[in-house]
Amino acid sequence: MKRAGVLLLGALPVIAAGVYLAVPDDSAGSADTASSASSSSPASAESARDDAKDRAEREREADDALIADLPPGLAAPAKKELAQQVVSSAENSTTRWRTAYGSIEDVGDGDGYTAGIVGFCTGTHDLLTLVERYTEAHPDNGLAGYLPALREVDGSDSHEGLDPGFTAAWKAEAEVPAFRAAQEEERDRVYFEPAVRLAKLDGLGTLGQFVYYDAMVFHGPDTDAEGFYGLRERAMAKARTPGQGGAEKAYLDAFLDVRKQAMEAKRPGIDTSRVDTAQRRFLAAGNMELATPLVWEMYGDTYRVP
Repeated sequence: MKRAGVLLLGALPVIAAGVYLAVPDDSAGSADTASSASSSSPASAESARDDAKDRAEREREADDALIADLPPGLAAPAKKELAQQVVSSAENSTTRWRTAYGSIEDVGDGDGYTAGIVGFCTGTHDLLTLVERYTEAHPDNGLAGYLPALREVDGSDSHEGLDPGFTAAWKAEAEVPAFRAAQEEERDRVYFEPAVRLAKLDGLGTLGQFVYYDAMVFHGPDTDAEGFYGLRERAMAKARTPGQGGAEKAYLDAFLDVRKQAMEAKRPGIDTSRVDTAQRRFLAAGNMELATPLVWEMYGDTYRVP
């Protein structure tokens, strides 16, 4: 559900290889020339990689400058708090998201244990990454001893090496302020900040930024068809983003259509109320700034933020 991937850095070797392979082979040249070309090939490939990195850095700087001139949107403190409340109603059936640091259970979705404030999973790499990064800063924490088992079960729903003590260890560590802070930092680093950033670059307002964020949490920052970036590509094939000159509502409608299809394809019979009676309701009301008061339904329960 939420396997994190490195998009840009993973693409760089491919770009470099493409540049290298495009260099013609002068088969009529002398052996010395061929030898010289062969010996210089690694340097050429390295130069291509450096050029690709430089281009990426320049593009990121340009994007940063564009975003700096935009309103804070979902990143404004009050809106960010609201976003956590709505996501928590879906992930933990409460808007009191700070009560969920210690939550942990296997919900039977094939992703192993689901835990914490945004549902980090033992089967989808994000929980492993959280514990690894936390352990780098706090080596003697109560979860560090489970790292070998977490690496073994990553990508599966297995509990091997985790039972019977892991759930108790997670709950105990969740009482530690540093681990609570680590959960929030990982939520922001992997899900919130990339989603809000890309939504702004796509020309989306506060509601659209939330739509991206919730999709990132549920589907993961993956490039495959069912991951967030795959969903975005499919939606863009149906409607243009505002950044491309399209209508915001039409694009968000298309994105939510694609997202609902992906949810149902992954888990037939799944409750899609986080789309149907939350985000779709906000969109139908024209609440593009996610203004309060806000009322939505999740799994049959009604939530209100005054």
